[in-house]
Amino acid sequence: MTTQTKPSVLFVCVHNAGRSQMAAGYLRHIAGDRIEVRSAGSMPADQINPTAVAAMREEGIDITAEQPKVLTTEAVQDSDVVITMGCGDACPFFPGKRYEDWELDDPAGQGIDSVRPIRDDIKQRITTLISSLLD
Repeated sequence: MTTQTKPSVLFVCVHNAGRSQMAAGYLRHIAGDRIEVRSAGSMPADQINPTAVAAMREEGIDITAEQPKVLTTEAVQDSDVVITMGCGDACPFFPGKRYEDWELDDPAGQGIDSVRPIRDDIKQRITTLISSLLD
């Protein structure tokens, strides 16, 4: 009997307070325990963006328990897929990892009407990501 390790994904943005937390929330919600989910920031904020929390709550996903975390080399090494969201050169690069850069507006300081399209874009990308990892 072979044990298949589940894929792991790391979402990285500067503050780990909006985009990466919404992406991690969607991935946990949709994929369940089939994919290991991590998120981090190159310069983590003190707390998650409350507008991002509100936008995700509209989708029935609660991300209030999450805390912004600092990006570590270990987190990148331990992940199969690293998805950056505007952190530029702050992400360490390791051969053999799958890297994607998602161009997304930063929800920081924006109202809910501006954050919803970012959230919806993230949801679409998460659905595509899950298909590429599990199908």
